[in-house]
Amino acid sequence: MQKVSIEAVIKDRSPEEVFDVVSDFGRYPDLVDTVRAVTVRQDSDGQRAVSDWEVYFRNGVLSWTEGDVLDRSALTISFEQVAGDFDVFTGEWRMAVSDANTRLSFIAEFDFGVPSLSTIIDPVAVRVLTETMETILMGLFENEVVFEHQPSQELAHLLSGAR
Repeated sequence: MQKVSIEAVIKDRSPEEVFDVVSDFGRYPDLVDTVRAVTVRQDSDGQRAVSDWEVYFRNGVLSWTEGDVLDRSALTISFEQVAGDFDVFTGEWRMAVSDANTRLSFIAEFDFGVPSLSTIIDPVAVRVLTETMETILMGLFENEVVFEHQPSQELAHLLSGAR
């Protein structure tokens, strides 16, 4: 099982504002080329959704359907694949107050279920997922996002305009 973890601070935004922006998955394809499509079907209560994802990976497209639980009162968004290309794909977004800012955490665990290829595929998948999520956060919050770690090499190039 592989794990991706991203910690960031969103400056001058309340956790509720950050939650509302992050939970708008339908915007993600407009923010990053890697995300080909996201279709969201929200329950009437607004706390549960099913979303279909298509993400470019290596020379193809990964696709999956996930169940999403959007808990605005707890400031969490949990997801778990219910069908698709992963054997396991689960994770969570968390938002919390940090002075006048919001601390945002993204954690995901995944397994393709192909042990013989894991040494080749898993490191690439970790890099792609990390870069994709960092780029989405930059698209959602622009200069308001400060990562707790060095951004990935790809994102650093985008931020420096070196592309």
